[in-house]
Amino acid sequence: MSSPLEKMIVRRSPARGGQDLSGGMHPLLRRVYAHRGVASTAALNLGLSELHSLSWLGGARAAAALLHRVMASQGRILVLADFDADGATSCALMIRGLRMMGAENLDYLVPDRFRFGYGLTKEILEVALEYRPDLLVTVDNGISSLEGVAAARAAGIQVLITDHHLPGQMLPDADVIVNPNQPGDPFPSKHLAGVGVVFYVLAALRDRLRTQGWFDDRKLAEPNLASLLDLVALGTVADVVPLDRNNRILVHQGLKRIRAGRCCKGIDALVRVSGRRRSILTASDLGFALGPRLNAAGRLETMSLGIECLLTDDAVTAENLAWQLDSLNRERRAIEDEMRQQATVDMEGLLPEGGLPFGICLFRPEWHPGVVGILAARIREYYHRPVIAFAGGETPGLLKGSARSVPGLHIRDTLDSLAARHPKLLRNFGGHAMAAGVSLDRNDFERFTVAFDQEVRRCLGEDSLRCVIHSDGELAPEDLQLEVAELLREGGPWGQGFPEPQFDGRFRVVEHRVVGDRHLKLTLIPAGGGEPVDAIAFGQAEHRPESGQELLRLVYRLEVNEFRGRRRLQLLIEHFEVLG
Repeated sequence: MSSPLEKMIVRRSPARGGQDLSGGMHPLLRRVYAHRGVASTAALNLGLSELHSLSWLGGARAAAALLHRVMASQGRILVLADFDADGATSCALMIRGLRMMGAENLDYLVPDRFRFGYGLTKEILEVALEYRPDLLVTVDNGISSLEGVAAARAAGIQVLITDHHLPGQMLPDADVIVNPNQPGDPFPSKHLAGVGVVFYVLAALRDRLRTQGWFDDRKLAEPNLASLLDLVALGTVADVVPLDRNNRILVHQGLKRIRAGRCCKGIDALVRVSGRRRSILTASDLGFALGPRLNAAGRLETMSLGIECLLTDDAVTAENLAWQLDSLNRERRAIEDEMRQQATVDMEGLLPEGGLPFGICLFRPEWHPGVVGILAARIREYYHRPVIAFAGGETPGLLKGSARSVPGLHIRDTLDSLAARHPKLLRNFGGHAMAAGVSLDRNDFERFTVAFDQEVRRCLGEDSLRCVIHSDGELAPEDLQLEVAELLREGGPWGQGFPEPQFDGRFRVVEHRVVGDRHLKLTLIPAGGGEPVDAIAFGQAEHRPESGQELLRLVYRLEVNEFRGRRRLQLLIEHFEVLG
């Protein structure tokens, strides 16, 4: 469905400062990189040697020392995971990495999001105590678990927190914290996903064990941690963290290994089940095909299913688990479709004469708490406003919400300001710039709805709520070629903060038809003349042109379409306007 809001197409401009990109580079690619602030050809070097040094990540060396001590004493290590794709890949990476370095007493625990909620809570600690751990390691969580960490320490358990979420005013009293976003941490990139933080901790541990003679004493082969970058790439893209250069290196290197078949059995199976070709896999495939299948386990059942898929070395087991994840993802889609229809009805009731609220809150008691995050994202895309969708929790009278924001509004900081203005209104909250979680009493929903709208209005003006589509400009007819589409695809990885190139231009409709009930398939010709080109607009069947020969203004991406072994150029339409 297309947004009811007027959309403004804005062409990108080169970032300030001189660009020193190679003269041998295709001019279109040079333009795209300049729009993304790439200042030199050297900045496009995505080799592992270009990664930020682990010595800059605060707590990494201390974490390595703690892990070393526990491993040397044969203590039991329990990894506490989160229930999304970043949490699953972080857990699998930690388990695989520690096993490669000789850890023996090792297990993991992932909370059921419906019973225990997020992070190291006192409730999940009671379950963790049954494992009798000497060291509890959180991955992709823990930075806000003040009470849970205190209870663990009181029970005599050491705690290592590895996380990337923004901390609150107080840090938990853990033995060691590794989080590039904790105050004073010198790590240059603040955008590591949880799985990226784990990768750095494992690199620090390997360095320490090497210098201590650990591998020689135990006749262990020193592990090649680069062999685990498939997990790092998947978790980084799936968590939609900005792809700064450091993250682009991690994703690029992980994709190289997946494409070459040097990935874990679970990722290989997920690629096949999702209908993608491993040899040409892109970051977009990780985010829109593999990530949702992993996330479906945490949303509808337990993420243990996803973690086991990533941990198994048996191809048959991986295939079976991948198909189970695919089935859950189909179920998730059906639930999401129903919830979206209900939300559309509810949104009609939020349309007073004064217009939509700046900050939107939605709630139905029957909504699935594992799917409200996706619903919030869909409504956010449709109305271009911050959205929090709520569902009932396991605790009677308690609502759990998932928030999604728009550029210009830091949603976690907004909730922090709201909590300061309205003490005791929020039960708890946490998150980062574009996504957050929040819980509150059912009786406070209406009051929170008003307070959230007021807080968003303090931060955003009307112009910030206009739906802006960024374009890399117009393409010449000679650039509408399969070879150019392939060039752009290989110029990535593209993703959050380093967006995939898209262009705008005028085309005349030669032919159009509806495919799959919802999608619009077109044959177009550039308005200024040129060869016909295929195009598709997903979910836009209801907005198809009334007849042939209309003049359209498009925003589109160049895509390589493979069908029955034949590769052709296709325009993937993001937005179109009928001009006449």
